Amino acid sequence: MVIAIDGPSGSGKSTTARLLAQRLGLAYLDTGAMYRAIAWAYLRSGLDASDTEGIRSLAVSTDLRIATIPDQPRVSVDGEVVTDAIREPRISENVSTVAAIPEVRKFLIRKMREIIAAHGRRIVVEGRDITTVVAPDAQVRVLLVADPDARVARRRAELGERVDETAVTDQVIRRDRDDSRVTNFTEAAEGVTVIDSTHIGPDEVVEHIVQLTRR
Repeated sequence: MVIAIDGPSGSGKSTTARLLAQRLGLAYLDTGAMYRAIAWAYLRSGLDASDTEGIRSLAVSTDLRIATIPDQPRVSVDGEVVTDAIREPRISENVSTVAAIPEVRKFLIRKMREIIAAHGRRIVVEGRDITTVVAPDAQVRVLLVADPDARVARRRAELGERVDETAVTDQVIRRDRDDSRVTNFTEAAEGVTVIDSTHIGPDEVVEHIVQLTRR
């Protein structure tokens, strides 16, 4: 079974996907971490944001590896472990730069599909355009949403004392705006179930999706 989960920043899709994968004994793929890893490589390279061909070349030549064990996250770039580094605010501020390049998206989408196939299609995949582009044939497709205030509060809790409320609000809202130019993750496609997590916790969301799998 492939379970595809889309949603904006702070909607709870990463936490939900990990818990769901653990409960159902499936692999877990955080596609956002893949874009973040390329953003990390881009910042390390010193390339200019306008050099889209350079960024594309960098992306396709990068040895990107990502673990798919729900409770053991690990991301490496060219042999260097960047699991924690890709969560830094500077990555969040720049990830849309690489995600907006069509050739980079095509490369990473192909890699995502390879990972899904390698796990025998027994995996929970979460990100931006999973239900419509990466795995449109997934047996269960969910769009997880939440109101802006709830999403900002969750992201602040996740980042702790590292950034203030204004910075987090800008990060969440601006990234959604930037990413919405290249992918639609705010409206559910036909056959996609919408779950609003504004007033419910991860366990309730997981239970809802488990019921969808049983149907």
